[in-house]
Amino acid sequence: MVLQLRELFQIEGMRFPIEYQIVPEELSGVHGYTFDGPVTVKGMFRNRAGIVTLQYTVSCVLHVVCDRCLQELTREYSYDFSHTVVPSLQSEGDVYDTYLVAEHDSIDMNQTAISDLLLMLPTKMLCREDCKGLCDICGCNLNEATCDCRK
Repeated sequence: MVLQLRELFQIEGMRFPIEYQIVPEELSGVHGYTFDGPVTVKGMFRNRAGIVTLQYTVSCVLHVVCDRCLQELTREYSYDFSHTVVPSLQSEGDVYDTYLVAEHDSIDMNQTAISDLLLMLPTKMLCREDCKGLCDICGCNLNEATCDCRK
């Protein structure tokens, strides 16, 4: 979803709410995660005293496999994000990490939301914090049973 923000940059005090879903078909390019439904994006652009900010929440449900015991599960994730939006930058370098640049007064919200979400999702998926995993000898799920392989 590409948003045109020219008017927002020009009118102090203006607010621009956003609320939409990114359908799973649009998430096919995201590798390493299986989305179990659409990704929900909800937030607000605001121009306060000429400074444009974006505050929003991204929520999703992932179908994951525990990295230790291989149990399949579904997890919900929701993260809040905040950005200062600028129409352009005068200098190069690490300022790109500080600001969200609206090239030609527009922002691809799908790209922004998915990028922010992927940076926050855990890299190691566990069914629970104290998951014991699988026995490396017999393959038994040590969360559900015990084995005598190590004795």
